[in-house]
Amino acid sequence: MNIALAHLSRRILPAVLGVTVVAGCGGSGASPDPAMESAAPSAPSAAASHAPASPSAAVTPTAQPSGADDPALKPFYGQQVAWSACADDPMTKEVNESSFLCGTAHVPLDYAHPAGDTFDLALVKKPAAQSVQKLGSLFFNPGGPGGSGIDMVTGGAASQFKSLNDRYDLIGFDPRGVGRSSAVHCLDDAARDQLNALDHADGGTGKAFADACQAKSAKLLPFVGTVNAARDLDVLRAVVGDQKLNYLGFSYGTYLGGFYAEQFPDRTGRLVLDGVVDPTLSQLDAGIAQQVGFEGVFERFAADCVTHSGCSLGKDPGAAAKKAADFLDGLEAHPMTGTDGRKLTSAEGWTGTLDMLYGDAKSWEYLRDGLAWAMQGHKADYLLEFADDYNGRDGQGHYNNLADANVAINCADDGSPIPTDDQIQQALQQLHDKAPYLDRRVTAEDLKAQDCRAWPFHSAPPPHVIKAAGSAPILVVGSTGDDATPYAGAQKVAANLANATLLTRDGDGHTAYSKSACIKKDVDAFLIDGTMPPAGTHCPTDSAG
Repeated sequence: MNIALAHLSRRILPAVLGVTVVAGCGGSGASPDPAMESAAPSAPSAAASHAPASPSAAVTPTAQPSGADDPALKPFYGQQVAWSACADDPMTKEVNESSFLCGTAHVPLDYAHPAGDTFDLALVKKPAAQSVQKLGSLFFNPGGPGGSGIDMVTGGAASQFKSLNDRYDLIGFDPRGVGRSSAVHCLDDAARDQLNALDHADGGTGKAFADACQAKSAKLLPFVGTVNAARDLDVLRAVVGDQKLNYLGFSYGTYLGGFYAEQFPDRTGRLVLDGVVDPTLSQLDAGIAQQVGFEGVFERFAADCVTHSGCSLGKDPGAAAKKAADFLDGLEAHPMTGTDGRKLTSAEGWTGTLDMLYGDAKSWEYLRDGLAWAMQGHKADYLLEFADDYNGRDGQGHYNNLADANVAINCADDGSPIPTDDQIQQALQQLHDKAPYLDRRVTAEDLKAQDCRAWPFHSAPPPHVIKAAGSAPILVVGSTGDDATPYAGAQKVAANLANATLLTRDGDGHTAYSKSACIKKDVDAFLIDGTMPPAGTHCPTDSAG
């Protein structure tokens, strides 16, 4: 399908709300940590925005049988997963998938009508190394929404999560609409290329995209979203034989984990939420906060760049960010051509830049060199490759479903009113004032094109405080310089949850577990021993991982 779609500027709100793949593996989609992403190149030598809404009180669960207590759902909770060795993927040379077990679990398409259609959720398991001392299962979600938990586990079991795998069966799953679990599909590769390359939206962007999704995924679209994904997660907890859910969620995965705790507080085991999405914010407000976060990291990157040889941003740290922004904005009028014939537009240039700003010092090195190649050598390939990494585009020009699933799930989760023109103008002014380098060329039409006014299906409640009264202790992890999920969200969520402790990493970059040995030690101690770090604990950033 080839649809003429105007692009919604990547500078407003990245299509992926901070997917964090802690260890790289082929086919994992966007990964903000290039030091751990196999698609990241070697360093060269030279949609959904909404009106602000006041947070409501915590949602009171409906007084009716839920989960395993609902007789209509007992067949799902009582099913057995037929585990078998996974097929090895020849594209992932660093990982032998045949050492993992694969399986599927059936869930209702519509929980309101569980006797109706069903579909399968794809699962992967790495059995605990110390089976005699096994604590149960540990579930993962890498973020997105749209990230693959299967890829996270297969990529990280032998490295990032080895100590956890000693005591837990590591369980990865693709949520409904994602990856191997009845993936949502909207655009073909050519249409996605066109969308990603265009610099500004028009009034028909959102409607055209929604129509494309309807054409390809009409049956599934009403039933994706975090409310149903949390119910799926409870089914999966039961079918692997656990009484309580143990869970490690990153970025959007914290949102899913919070919804689970709200719906099933008595079934929470040891939950860790790293890189926290604030559920009290409308998506428009969340997008503004995210852009302000990226602005700060962009300025710090540029000031750091001038301290290194080969930086293309001059010698003045106070002028470096403007020089980078001027170049990236200038690609709108003067795009560069890559060796494959594709154009490096302003949208793609900014996307590639933001992709590297998710990461650590190594990703800053990649970005420093990539900008030098583009600005001094007039070579577009590295910034295009960074953008492809973010967008889930492989070397053959094929996209995974990350971006399609991201919009479908975000719009399903949209419980905010459609923003008025006045609210759009207020948001635009905030972006221009607080993120002047990233968003100085953003227009009202760009903002309007990113909300879900054209999306026909919404399943989540409005933005609200999640308390999860009655839950087990929850460990909330935030990073002071997190651009994609600002630290204020972690502080707020930890304070609002009825039983939570905040653990802080001091430093830039999205999420904390892969960036600090101290954080990893405290998270692992909580998951393995139940030892909660003291309130107020801060950890430094380093190259852990």
